[in-house]
Formats: sequence, C-alpha cells, structure tokens
Amino acid sequence: MPSDPILFSSSPFPDLPVIRPDAPVLLEIRDLHARVEAKAILKGVNLTIRAGEIHAVMGRNGSGKSTLSKVLAGHPSYTVTGGSVTYRGENLLELEPETRARAGVFLGFQYPVEIPGVSNLEFLRVSTNARRVHRGEAELDTFEFEDLVRERLQVVQMDPAFLERSVNEGFSGGEKKRNEILQMALLEPLVAILDETDSGLDIDALRIVAGGVNHLATPDTATLLITHYQRLLDAITPDYVHVMAAGRILRTGGKELALELEQRGYDWVDAELAALEGAEADRLPAEVA
Repeated sequence: MPSDPILFSSSPFPDLPVIRPDAPVLLEIRDLHARVEAKAILKGVNLTIRAGEIHAVMGRNGSGKSTLSKVLAGHPSYTVTGGSVTYRGENLLELEPETRARAGVFLGFQYPVEIPGVSNLEFLRVSTNARRVHRGEAELDTFEFEDLVRERLQVVQMDPAFLERSVNEGFSGGEKKRNEILQMALLEPLVAILDETDSGLDIDALRIVAGGVNHLATPDTATLLITHYQRLLDAITPDYVHVMAAGRILRTGGKELALELEQRGYDWVDAELAALEGAEADRLPAEVA
C-alpha cells in the first residue's frame, strides 16, 4: 500500500508533515473520477486518511464535496469513472452500500430523510446489530439495546421520547442532526463522513453535535468533515483542511487554512484553478505524444 500521506492536485504545502506516520491508513483515495448522469463531478481526487485523524473538506457549492461523500458511501446515482478507493486494504468501490456501512463506513447526511412508520428505536437496534454481527459480536436483545441506547443518548443530549417516534419524522433540523450522531455513537464506525453536519444548526445544536463528534473520535477511528464554514471547525479541530474546487482538492493545509478561508473567502480559488488547468493543458501534448 502506498505510504504517501496525501497526494495533491496542486499544493503550496509540499512539506506538510504526516501527523501520525505510524497510524494505519483507513481510507486511501487515488485519482478518483466520478459523474452523475453525463456530468463529470469528481476529476481526480487524492486523499489519504489515517487512524486518529480529522480531515475537513471545504469549498464552494458545486465543488464536489457532497459528491465525494456520496461516492464513498456507494450512492447508486453516482458512477465512478476512474481511480480507486481502498478501505483498510480492501477495494471499497466493489462493496455494496450496505456492506460498506456494516464494515464501518458511516455517512451523516446533510439532509437526513424522514421514514414514516419506522420506529427510531427499532431502526437503531437493527442497524446496530447488523454492525455487531459483521464484527463477530453477539446481537443485543431488546433490553440490552435499550440500556445501550439510553447511555448513548447522553452523548447528544437527546430526549428518550424521540426513540418512540418514526425516524426523523417531525424532527427539527437540529434534532435530525443529533439523531445522526446518535446513530454514529451506536454503530461505532471506523471512518465517519459527515456531510455538512453544521447545516441549519443554531449555536446550541452546533455545540451539542460538535461535542458528540469530538466525544466519538478515537485514536482508532477517523473523521471526514464536509463544511462551508469555519464555525464548525471552531468546535472540532481538524488535523488537515482541504479546499475543493472543480472536483479536485486544490489546496491542503493545517487548521490555519480554514481561518485563512474565513478571512479571504474563495475568490482566490478561480485564479489558482485557472493556473492549474493551464499547466495541465501545457503538459497534455507531451503526454499524448
């Protein structure tokens, strides 16, 4: 398996240190291309995530951030047209979405869906037991699971009454996001991909959700945060920040890069992207030849 910590489409940080060089690689993305219908969205994403790391992906709307999360989770509307994704040494792209989830890849949705008629408690119990069986653990009976879920409710400061309702039905935006983090607390994923978890949250809900994410981060797991704004990263400190544009990672840095984005905005992206595309066009004739 390649040991490069991160590959860059273009980067002013060629000497960015690997924070945990001895940690195992959990997720390795190499030259990933993907489209939805006939439109190419991802155009060469490279990223390596090691155990214990928190990565933040930032960028404008339409830069490919959410597409990346959906491709990693196995959304059927997206077609991978090139590159590879390796999860703990296994070809992730060959696995069905439910197999990825059972194996420890978790996606927290930007817009969690409502599932009328499905008890939140039963949904959580079946999901948790599916994950446990995959890990070779015994399923929890109803009473054991209720004890566990009530313990994990404390992580997100959630009222137990929400367990008796249908999944996300009638939940506020903050309640839906807390329910996502509750799922994460029960499933104990190795790689958690959180797609704009801060979207639509007020200050109190953001604090609770971020506290849950921090509580669940361990030296054996990794988190990929997708966000527009610095405010989430005030509460969750990333090891690496990646700026995405036009379907690729344009720049990578430490947590200071998020502060720079907060101050400068994304206007510089256009110039840097044009320079990158120009350099690629200059190389093309020689490569074709």
